Amino acid sequence: MDSATVALAFARLADVANAVRDQADLLVAIARRYQETLDRGGTLYFVGNGGSAADAQHIAAEYVVRRSGRSGSSAVALTTDTSLLTAAGNDLGFDQIFACQVESVMRTGDLLIIHSTSGESANLLAAAAAARKRQIDVVAFLGRGGGRLAGLSEMTFVVPSEDIARIQEIHLAAEHIIVSLLEDEA
Repeated sequence: MDSATVALAFARLADVANAVRDQADLLVAIARRYQETLDRGGTLYFVGNGGSAADAQHIAAEYVVRRSGRSGSSAVALTTDTSLLTAAGNDLGFDQIFACQVESVMRTGDLLIIHSTSGESANLLAAAAAARKRQIDVVAFLGRGGGRLAGLSEMTFVVPSEDIARIQEIHLAAEHIIVSLLEDEA
C-alpha cells in the first residue's frame, strides 16, 4: 500500500476517461433527448443492477432535487421499491423485476435509461425489450463492448473497459455532465 499505487489508479481512470472523449457529441445528443422527454411531460426512468442500481438512484435524485433553484424534473429509479422488487422476484422471477415496472408504469413519451457494465443482464434485457414493445425509447450506458443491450437501445454510450469500477465511475461522470448541460440550458 503506497502512493504509487494510488497514482497508478488515477492514471488508469484518466486513461478510461480519455477513451470516451470522442463520444462528447453523443452525450450532447443524449442530453437533448432527456430534455425533450421532460419538455413533453415525460419521465426519465433509470435502472441498473448492483453499483449501477446505486448510480440509477443517484442520477434520478439529481433531477428531482435541483440545486439551481428551479423545481425538480420527473425522474424515477426503478431500483428503489424493495416490496415491489421482492414481490416481482418471487412471483415472476428476477429476470422480470424491471420489465414488470416498465409495463405497468411507463408510458409513451417516457425514457428508459439503463446502466450496465456488461450489457448482458437478463433483467435489463427484459426491461429494454418491454420498453421497445411499448414504443418507449431506451438510452444505455454500457461497458466492455456494449453487449446485447447495445442492440436494444436507440442511443448507447459505451465505456471501452473491462474494469467494472472504472466503467461505473465514467457512467456517473457522464450522467453528471448531462445534468450540467441541462442545468446550463435552464
